[in-house]
Amino acid sequence: MNVGGGTVAGDGISSTSSTISHFTFTLSQRYQHLLDKSTPQVLHRWIFFAVIAFIYAIRVFMVQGFYIITYALGIYIIQLLIAFLSPQVDPEVDGPSLPTRGFDEFRPFVRRLPEFKFWYSLTKAVCIAFVLTFFSAFDVPVFWPILLFYWLVLFVSTMKRQIMHMVKYKYVPFTFGKQRYGKKVPSTDERNVSKP
Repeated sequence: MNVGGGTVAGDGISSTSSTISHFTFTLSQRYQHLLDKSTPQVLHRWIFFAVIAFIYAIRVFMVQGFYIITYALGIYIIQLLIAFLSPQVDPEVDGPSLPTRGFDEFRPFVRRLPEFKFWYSLTKAVCIAFVLTFFSAFDVPVFWPILLFYWLVLFVSTMKRQIMHMVKYKYVPFTFGKQRYGKKVPSTDERNVSKP
């Protein structure tokens, strides 16, 4: 420690940690900027996810292993899918908030898990699973057809329960095929009639 100059031996450590924190802050800002820019690009995001999932599938196929990781990824995907298909307010628990009769007030379907978060969670999960395939500790030897059978049974029973919930409370979590209401543009005949 130099008393006259005011330098302390720990200044090198604090400047290094300051540089690292500045670098991580800048990196997180750029990452968030990329996420913000990708939000309206729905088709491009899902194509990106399909490519990553395909690369993961090729990796598992080529290595002929990591079936436990894939099974865990599959269960996580089912959990995310159920949250994506479910309303934010569950009518079974919180009472009916969705219109169940024709004269009920219209309330738009609000998902428990929005589309962007669904995509982001899926992409993150596939990336983490891909990284785990490079560590042999996670390659537990199992008979993969049994895991596939368990996953299919779980998927079918979960989807059956979800579809029965949709039918019981009369909601559809998808927007395609629904009638859209917009402003009616009056025709030229209607405009001429309304003028005095």
